[in-house]
This record gives sequence, structure tokens and C-alpha cells, in this order.
Amino acid sequence: MTFKNREEAGRRLAERLTSYQGDEAAIILALPRGGVAVGYQLSLGLHLPLDVFITRKLGAPDNPEYALGAVSETGTVYVNLDAMAAYGLSHPDVEEVVQVQQREIARRQDLYRQGRHFPALTDRNVILVDDGIATGSTFFAAVQSIRPLKPRRLIGAIPVGPVDIIPEARKQVDELIILATPDPFWAVGNHYINFAQVSDHDVVEYLNLAEESELEWKERTHSQTGLPSP
Repeated sequence: MTFKNREEAGRRLAERLTSYQGDEAAIILALPRGGVAVGYQLSLGLHLPLDVFITRKLGAPDNPEYALGAVSETGTVYVNLDAMAAYGLSHPDVEEVVQVQQREIARRQDLYRQGRHFPALTDRNVILVDDGIATGSTFFAAVQSIRPLKPRRLIGAIPVGPVDIIPEARKQVDELIILATPDPFWAVGNHYINFAQVSDHDVVEYLNLAEESELEWKERTHSQTGLPSP
């Protein structure tokens, strides 16, 4: 399966998640940057609030795109021990990379949230979305960070990922929606016709547009029922 772009992937995921449409206990958390473009379409299709969950890949010394692990905005660090061993790295080696990425997380928190607080997740249905997974490091770091926040259900929504990673991903969430598991799997971008980079500006715009759309939908719904808007 090949997607035209991230927006199409989001619309296809929304078709598989209609049971959460309009669910007042549900929220979409997207992994920036690319996951936010997918999450925006989920937000429109399901009439759910959209926010980000910021994780950063811990890149290998000579190959930044290869994930040794990931760190999340709540401080959880996920490390791929096999990858560390392959590169002959110790935990102190990785700690230096963690500190660099924590500074980038702080920058993105300020930019993306614009003063908003991280949303409360207790007893909520959390839909965690990305544009795809490769090693799974950022996804697993996010899952392990969100679990202690006590969501009612944690749902993974992923357009594409490698067949060997999916069983572990499925074990870590309450429900996993994945649209394609090509084998062999080379890279997430290979399964999109248009996989253009998503900028920080794009992320902020998607979040603002999602918020506007949700407010309009709530106002329209309440006017139809005769109830006052919340």
C-alpha cells in the first residue's frame, strides 16, 4: 500500500477509528513533526482534540537517522540495547545524546504549545499517531511515557511499519490500527508518494486549525441540540 501523502493516511486511519468519533473522553496525541499532519486529518474526521506528544530519536554517532532509542517530553528514555551493543556504546555515551535532545524537546514545547499546558490524560482514550514506524523507538518511548499517566485506553494509529516490529507494538497498546506492513520494509518515506518535510510552522498551523475546527463543530452540535456551548 502506498499513500499519496500524510493527509490521505490520516483519512484512512479515521475510517478505521469511527468508534471514537465525537468521544468526549478521547484525545489524539501526534508525534511531531510528520505525525501531526496525519493527526490533523484524524482530528477533522473524528471531531477530537489534537495535541502533540514530543519525542526525540537518539541517533547513532555515524548515522543520525538510525535510532539507538528515544527520549520523551515527560523524561522517559527508551534504549535499544541491541543497537547500543552493535555500536559499542555505553550508557554514559547515550546520556550525552539524551541531553542534546532534551534541549530540543524544551524548544519544541515552547513553540508548539504556545503557553498551553500538557493535557491531562487520566481516564481518557488516547490515540497515539505517527506517519509510520521503522525501529519503533519513538513510538515505544511515547507509549512508555503515556502509560504512567493512566489513560483509560491507549490506541496506536500507524499508517505503515515493518512486519517484525508490529507484534511488540501491538503488545504495548490496548489497540493497534496499522494500515500496511510491507515486507521487506526499507523506510517509512518509501510508502508515500509525497513525503515532504513537515516544518515547525506547519505543526503550529495544524494544531491551531484543529482547535478551530473542534470549536466550530462543538458550537454547531450544541446549536442543533439547543444546549448552550461549553
